[in-house]
Order: sequence, then structure tokens, then C-alpha cells
Amino acid sequence: MRKEINNLTKIENIIDFKKDISKEDEIFKKLMFIYSIAIKELKTKIEILQEESKIFYNYELIDHITTRIKTPESIINKMRKKEYDFTYKEMINNINDIAGIRIICPLKKDIFTIKNLIENLSGVNILKEKDYVTKPKKTGYSSYHLIVEIPINLSKEIIYVKVEIQIRTLAMDFWANLEHKTRYKPEHKVDKNVSKELEKCAKIIDTLDNQMMLLKNF
Repeated sequence: MRKEINNLTKIENIIDFKKDISKEDEIFKKLMFIYSIAIKELKTKIEILQEESKIFYNYELIDHITTRIKTPESIINKMRKKEYDFTYKEMINNINDIAGIRIICPLKKDIFTIKNLIENLSGVNILKEKDYVTKPKKTGYSSYHLIVEIPINLSKEIIYVKVEIQIRTLAMDFWANLEHKTRYKPEHKVDKNVSKELEKCAKIIDTLDNQMMLLKNF
């Protein structure tokens, strides 16, 4: 894991760090623009890996890629939950998943291939890693998470921006999407029985992923 770069000094000319967060002001709009550029930069790099795998190795290493920027409400709710001060400095330092990219691949082994390729991408600085593939969460959730920094070239300076990357199989993504919709239904809370059933389904998904790897080797 490479050393974290302190990007605060690189954007102090355009951001008042001590100011309270407001989704209506120009500072917030500038930051969201910067995060959106970071996603575009990183997505382009990953798409090149995707095409290279097809053309050079005749293998669909990456099935598809999705991106998202957290909504202002989601950012504020997370900061409130974590009990952070509502300043831009706290937001930039502590909310690592404002910009997110999800990479969906066919097989479990592809996850680690993609992870290794991302680690070797020029300009990409790995800050944190969480392996929920080898050790899934208690809920059954499985995916590989990376927090990275990438350089964004603005007209006056270079800014390093954090992006969260999630890498998972098609089967893992299917489970995660349904689990999220089930667990976060606004009309009712998920009870213990439903949670247990979700965990069982996650184990079935893991078995399926392992069997598909075996079939691929035949």
C-alpha cells in the first residue's frame, strides 16, 4: 500500500475548509465537479483494461462498470452518523466514498486480477483495501473494496481526489442489489428471519461462484 498523499494543500486556494457544508453554495458545487472528473479519469483507465483483455487475450475480464456520486443528503447523513464536524475539511478527509466506481466481473478469480491491475495503474495511489471476498461480512456481503487517490489536472494545479472502487462478480452484485433493496425498504425493518435467509442466499451465491470457476477450468 502506498503512502497517502495530503491533498488538502493542493485545493486550499479554491476551498474554505473551515466553512460549514452547504449543498447550495459554490464550494459544494466545485467539489462535486472535481469528484465527477475523478470518476471520469479512473473509469477511462479501467475501460482501457477492459478493452485490452478482450482484444489481446480474448477474455471478458470485466463485464460492466457503473459509477455514482453520493447525494448531498447521503454525505450529510453519513457525517452525522459518524459524528464529524460539518466542514469541508472533515468531509474531504473522512468521507472516502463520495465518488464511487463498481467493477463487475464474471468469476471470483477475476476480482484479484483486476485488483492487481488497478494497483499498477500509473498515477493511482492505493490508500486502503478491504477484502470482503476472502472474508465476507456477517450479513453475507462479499466484494473487494479499494480507496484510491488519482491526480486531476485543473488549469492552475493538480489535485489528488479519493475514489472508492468496488470489485465483485455478477453473482455477488445480484445478491448485493437485492439485499440492499430488502434491508432498506422504508416501510418496514428487516427482522432476524429475513437476515438469516439473506445470509443463506449469500452462501448459495458463493457456492455458485466457486462452481463457475471450476467449470471455466474444464
